[in-house]
Amino acid sequence: MMAAWNKKMICPNCQYEQNPDTPECPKCGIIFEKYFKHQGSHHNEKNVRLNEAADHYSSFKNILFHTPDETNRLYLIGRFLILLFLFMWGWKFILSSPGSVAAGNSFMHLINLPFHEAGHIFFRPFGRLIASLGGTLGQLLMPCICLIVLLLKTKDPFGTSVALWWLGQNFIDMAPYINDARSLTLPLLGGNTGDSSPYGFHDWEFILTELHLLKHDHRLAALAHGFGAIIMLTSYLWGGYILIKQYKKKLMSLTAFD
Repeated sequence: MMAAWNKKMICPNCQYEQNPDTPECPKCGIIFEKYFKHQGSHHNEKNVRLNEAADHYSSFKNILFHTPDETNRLYLIGRFLILLFLFMWGWKFILSSPGSVAAGNSFMHLINLPFHEAGHIFFRPFGRLIASLGGTLGQLLMPCICLIVLLLKTKDPFGTSVALWWLGQNFIDMAPYINDARSLTLPLLGGNTGDSSPYGFHDWEFILTELHLLKHDHRLAALAHGFGAIIMLTSYLWGGYILIKQYKKKLMSLTAFD
């Protein structure tokens, strides 16, 4: 009996030392069996949540970096050439200034323009301010839609990286328009400029004036340009990583065949 008492037990709740055979703590009153059962249940729930989080992370990682089991060599070379072309061409946009006409004079501007104009029509029911902003939203939404479809529907991360490049290029494409909000010298659709057009024709003059942000046009243009550059650089890293994975998988399949 004395030996059992000398082997003290410390209450996990109040730290009171007591006889290990005591079913409940005489100081705080907790019942040890229920306490440890509750702690065990809580521990199991925590492990379940951790496992679920790990599964979600693994699934998300597989979506972002999925590579097909078999990749045709010509298919792989073609994708490499596409990435190389976008990499070399993209630096023309990245290294340009927010007020540069590099984006406006490029072929990509002709691709972005129809989505810009369609955005005005689509967002017209939401009021004049949103309709003006709708042009920019339209040209940003289209690459986003392509990005989501390629990533989730067709499970093509490399194609998604190309859509991400397009999204970044659209941010750079809209930077000169924002930058022109006060000077109003940029040629607009139809050949006129914002200075010779009625108020509201120049989207970003109207948007920034209505939001009392006109004096920040250059800063906002630089922000759009910088954000677009970061997105384009990210697309290079993503697309390059996918091609490296596909190349390694191709080498492994050839080695296994040999």
